[in-house]
Amino acid sequence: MRYLVRARVRDGCQRALAEAIERGTLGQGSVAEGEYLRNMKDARVCVDETVRWVEVCYCPTPLQEERPYWEEYFELVKVQDAHDRRNCRDENGSEPWACGECDCTARLEERLKDTGKQFLG
Repeated sequence: MRYLVRARVRDGCQRALAEAIERGTLGQGSVAEGEYLRNMKDARVCVDETVRWVEVCYCPTPLQEERPYWEEYFELVKVQDAHDRRNCRDENGSEPWACGECDCTARLEERLKDTGKQFLG
């Protein structure tokens, strides 16, 4: 499943987060290790100062495995389905692990690119 994540960087964690991204250690130890860096590369900062990104997650509970890694640096404000679960081929069982290469949220990701400013840089 894909989720639209809205989060705020925790006070005092900006530098540590930047260093973890720069060193490539963000999410180290997680089964989704490389996904964290990709998420930050694509993340946007919006006018309400939330950082937003689209995340692929295969856990039965949204971000179940990833949450501790994100919460080290972020306060998760909202995690919502990026699209209708009934249409998710992984979720409905028609194609296990489909989210990795699915373009089901391409429109959302494109819209997100036009929102706010890049988180990195």
